[in-house]
Amino acid sequence: MSITGFNTSSKSNSGDPRRKVTVSSIQQKKQRQERITCLTAYDYATARLVDEAAIDMILVGDSLGMVVLGYDDTMAVTMEEMLHHTRAVRRAVKSAMVIADMPYGSYHADEDGAVKNAVRFLKESGAEAVKIEGARIELVKRLLDAEVPVMGHIGLTPQSLHKMGGFKVQGKSLAAVEKLMKDAVALDRAGVFSLVLEGIPREVATMITAEVNTATIGIGAGPDCDGQVLVLHDILNLSFGDAPKFVRRYADVAGQISNAVHSFKSEVEAGVFPSEDESYHLPKETQSALETISERKRAMRR
Repeated sequence: MSITGFNTSSKSNSGDPRRKVTVSSIQQKKQRQERITCLTAYDYATARLVDEAAIDMILVGDSLGMVVLGYDDTMAVTMEEMLHHTRAVRRAVKSAMVIADMPYGSYHADEDGAVKNAVRFLKESGAEAVKIEGARIELVKRLLDAEVPVMGHIGLTPQSLHKMGGFKVQGKSLAAVEKLMKDAVALDRAGVFSLVLEGIPREVATMITAEVNTATIGIGAGPDCDGQVLVLHDILNLSFGDAPKFVRRYADVAGQISNAVHSFKSEVEAGVFPSEDESYHLPKETQSALETISERKRAMRR
């Protein structure tokens, strides 16, 4: 227990104490050249499992629009949907740092509105930081002035899907590399505590990681970033589509769920579920009393 009264540690499944992950601890990992882990989560159950696995950061990504809500892309996700899912995640998490993705339209119109929306994530959902896409330097400064830690995001930015003409690798030309470098340095100087590098060549991510002081978190950016993030549903084969090149599937949860559902259906139809052991029974005294009543009714009908 800290002097402020807040618990600064938690326990993993093995019982080992784990300190709460914070902006400072992420920065310290960068300095010590320790790899940083990040996964998405969108509900209590998955967030609890991810947290108990000692993942450093949990991103409540706007990818929930596609993998949870069934939208075609991230553009339709609303603030209320993001707040709802972030609250569910926060209830499950004891150690990981919880970061909320600011959805499209929540920070694009004006900075005052963007700050208000970001504050809502911390105040109403319990998020400990927000993520915004693009090199929005002045907005980052405004958010930090409002005590809102910021995770940056450059490269392939899904909310710029239409502008980019689809999900395409960014930073292939010399001019594009130069812009990515400038944006990364500017965001670093503005004060982002971490920087997602998505869908860019490994060589460019390596240069950015060496150049900036903030922790770089790669997704489709090669192995030389300070950390890696993936969508949980992608690594579990729950995303119902072709996986991008950079995704490694660690389990076929979709297959396991499908098998379980088919087994349930067949056993119900065959009459073998529920079994005697899976059924509740009356106490002997109640059963005996019911039998007595039934016998009396039968006698009266004779």
